[in-house]
Amino acid sequence: MRLIKKLMPVVVCLVVTTTFAQVTNDNIEGRLRLLLEKPVASSTENCTVQWACVNEKLTGKCIDYHNDQWFEFTPPRPGRFYINIGQQICRDTRGVQLVVLSGKPCEPSTYRVLSCTSLGNQDDVFVAVDLEAGKPYLLNLDGYLHDFCRFSLEVSQEAKGIPAGNTSAITAAPTVTAASPLLKWVLPDSLSAAQQFKVQRWETSQPKSLTVATLPVKRNSFGDFVRAYQYQDSLSAAGVYQYQVLAVLPDAAPAVVLQQWYQLKPPIKRPAALALPLDRYPTGAQLTVMIFDAASNRLLWSRQLVKNQLTENAIPAAKFQQLGVQRVRIKIQHHKGKGKTETAEITAIVPPGNAD
Repeated sequence: MRLIKKLMPVVVCLVVTTTFAQVTNDNIEGRLRLLLEKPVASSTENCTVQWACVNEKLTGKCIDYHNDQWFEFTPPRPGRFYINIGQQICRDTRGVQLVVLSGKPCEPSTYRVLSCTSLGNQDDVFVAVDLEAGKPYLLNLDGYLHDFCRFSLEVSQEAKGIPAGNTSAITAAPTVTAASPLLKWVLPDSLSAAQQFKVQRWETSQPKSLTVATLPVKRNSFGDFVRAYQYQDSLSAAGVYQYQVLAVLPDAAPAVVLQQWYQLKPPIKRPAALALPLDRYPTGAQLTVMIFDAASNRLLWSRQLVKNQLTENAIPAAKFQQLGVQRVRIKIQHHKGKGKTETAEITAIVPPGNAD
């Protein structure tokens, strides 16, 4: 007998997962030296804290150390530099936090804080710092409130993104607003070169802010700059919102001229109610109100009352809903005295569920 061997196909499934190794600059000894105008990419995942190399008292509530890493930059000249943080991809919405220090590495007693920023979101932002030539500075970058982030970092002579504002926490109670908050601001003399304004809006559950309006800087009939401006936004969802108005300058970084927090609360849900037609009766009228199931003529509810300014013209519909009643007959007797009674009846539909 001729044997025929059959080859059974074998299916091999490969499951690929993406993990990030601990970066070499997790410890301060391995800090990455940044070069001007040379962006680097990094990740806070799997980073740890060298507690001997940080001083929480210096940064206070601005920094919550969890998964930090270290960089160093030595300016080739004195002046203002911009630390640009961009391309953030984070596990949560909070983004990264940055502290810029002078001092000797891992000697916290020598540290001096030049800048401390907690972003609170994943916008492309810049931090402006004034530095001395030839002096090394330490940059400590961490995920804000234990967030894990990938990001790009660059020290540049050009600001990229928007100014890193105080988005990490609400500094004061937000103004409770209707759905159309009104922003008002004034263009200061120091920013008279501005050409336009950008209105940024950030809802705190979202990863990034949005540009919701661009307004030109105006001149009046005399050729002078108009100083006062306003913009009214329209909100469609409840939440806590931060607005920033930026003055856009031709040869300088954009500047914040207004920062304002607003809160739009969700609508209050009121129980569905059955309206009673009491408006036709004068104050002081003695009434008997009876409500019947329109289908079975069963009495469901009755009250005797004297109408006054505080009399409610509606009653909760929950009882009728629970009984499965869909239509009711409302009978109202107006007792006018001397044995005279006037009766009125209407049929009404029981409202379903709850009404906003």
